[in-house]
Amino acid sequence: RYVDVGEGPPVVLLHGFASSIENWITVMPRLVKDHRIIAIDLRGFGWTDRPVADYSPAAQAKLLKAVLDERGVGKAAIVAHSWGSSVALAFALAYPQQVERIALYDAWVYDSQLPSMFHMARAKGLGEVLFGLFYDQRYEERLTLGFYNPEIVTEQLVEDVERAFERPGTRAAALETVRGMRFDELEPRYRTITAPTLLLWGREDLVTPPSIGERLVRQLPNAKLTIYPRCGHFPMLEAASESTRDLQAFLAGGAP
Repeated sequence: RYVDVGEGPPVVLLHGFASSIENWITVMPRLVKDHRIIAIDLRGFGWTDRPVADYSPAAQAKLLKAVLDERGVGKAAIVAHSWGSSVALAFALAYPQQVERIALYDAWVYDSQLPSMFHMARAKGLGEVLFGLFYDQRYEERLTLGFYNPEIVTEQLVEDVERAFERPGTRAAALETVRGMRFDELEPRYRTITAPTLLLWGREDLVTPPSIGERLVRQLPNAKLTIYPRCGHFPMLEAASESTRDLQAFLAGGAP
């Protein structure tokens, strides 16, 4: 599933783990005024299929490459959130000639970010049990952890997430995505990514704290880190006005 709208320099939007195109609901209307927007539900999430397949960042990057080739897009700016940032960086490593700029929201890209449950889930059998328990938890409770202001978690947002989670194969796809998070294989190569990069971060993010952004901005040779106060893991929603303004300026050619 993808959206391809607007005219102008192409911008790709990649969601995070257990998310979908809908995460960009506040961003797309403003970007589409000056850009061609291509937003996709990555394999296993939203309304894209959940096949038995490779769910690693490199494999998702190949899927993105196939979408851009099919849509006739040669070079684009890549904008990603959370785990989608690992896909964006994998794409930049594999296809650097197709990357104009990179913007990452609260990136999930280091092996040290993985909770112990994710490491344990790599074991066959144990992973299936753990994810069976994890996905039986209330969606609303898990969503609220990502926000500084829990009132942003509307009933509609919870219902949208529930509908996507209830699709057949979702739990297995999520588990294979976790098993594909072998970030230690990519981390040493991040420093070779020279595209201008903007890091946008929520100061109160409990999922990926600002210290991760500080680490990443030191590793990427042409990057800038912007931190938004009173904001959790979703700056595009909680700091929608400020973060989208900064993203627009960056995509227009502003220095990182």
